[in-house]
Amino acid sequence: MKRRIINHWTAGGFTPNKVDFEHYHYLIDCGAKVYSGVFPVSANDDCKDGNYAAHTGGGNTMSIGVSVCGMAGFVSAQKPGQYKLTKIQVEKLFELNALLLQKEGWKEVTKENLLTHYEFGKLHPETTSAGKIDITFLPPYPDIKPDDVGNFIRNKSQWYLNKKV
Repeated sequence: MKRRIINHWTAGGFTPNKVDFEHYHYLIDCGAKVYSGVFPVSANDDCKDGNYAAHTGGGNTMSIGVSVCGMAGFVSAQKPGQYKLTKIQVEKLFELNALLLQKEGWKEVTKENLLTHYEFGKLHPETTSAGKIDITFLPPYPDIKPDDVGNFIRNKSQWYLNKKV
């Protein structure tokens, strides 16, 4: 069974902190530097032992947690807070998604193998992920509506995947 990727924002500052490292497999700072979290991706293949990256309530098993650092203080697109995601950062997200999907053997980006935490919560309202707002806004692309962000991320990630295949 292949893994899927769930994209997040940390709701923190521009660089990862201790809690971020414990909850995500990969983190991307505002300058597009990629960090590895405490737990390897394989730790989430079976979450019963409690030693895994807990990034998506109700959806951690077989999921790779990738988070962009930022968005502390986010209220809305009109009030995004002082830690707005950067263009280079979100481009690195698209590129990293493609690299990870390629590693997993995926050739096409779909909602089954790449989604946002927000989308997961909408699809699984019985989980603690319901109502999560990451990722519903991409500051470098402010005209994208919250319900369209996931498709935008998938389309951009597919472009990078096509370049790599």
